[in-house]
Amino acid sequence: MKFILKYFLLLSLLAPFSLTAQNTEEELLEWNATRRLNWSDYKARPNPNSDAVATTTTVLAVEYNFNNNQFGYTIKSRFSKTRSWGSHKTDYILGHEQGHFDIAEVFARKLHKNLSEYKFNKKTYQKDLKKIYEEITEEKEETQNDYDKETKHSINKERQAEWLKKISVMLEEYAGWADY
Repeated sequence: MKFILKYFLLLSLLAPFSLTAQNTEEELLEWNATRRLNWSDYKARPNPNSDAVATTTTVLAVEYNFNNNQFGYTIKSRFSKTRSWGSHKTDYILGHEQGHFDIAEVFARKLHKNLSEYKFNKKTYQKDLKKIYEEITEEKEETQNDYDKETKHSINKERQAEWLKKISVMLEEYAGWADY
């Protein structure tokens, strides 16, 4: 997934007026505070070789634009219906998977914060934007991995409950940046 995220950024830097790296066959769901994931959103076939009981794939995409030397951007935090699957579908596991989508939203907000603070430099913007994006996506992946490791993929119910509270606090902390 990290390759795809970098590909979005790379494509946007090479063609800064539009971002067209989305697979037109891929079904994506925008993150929404009032719309939680449900098992019918998981359309991929379970991986028979995986120890996981579910996989949530998220996409953090950014589109840049430049008009009259003005820098603008649009961020999308999305869930991939076509790349996400579940083989053991319980409300508890779905709650864990929602945590992954919520973490992606936290980092979409962090990306919005960092980009809004960026001072556009015509000479270095490509390198600058790439660095901002890569730092955010790297931190996002580390957080996703920590979430799974510390909760043992939701098996540790105490740590799972702690993480869901932690994610809620992070969403609140970056609530001012939810207007991307």
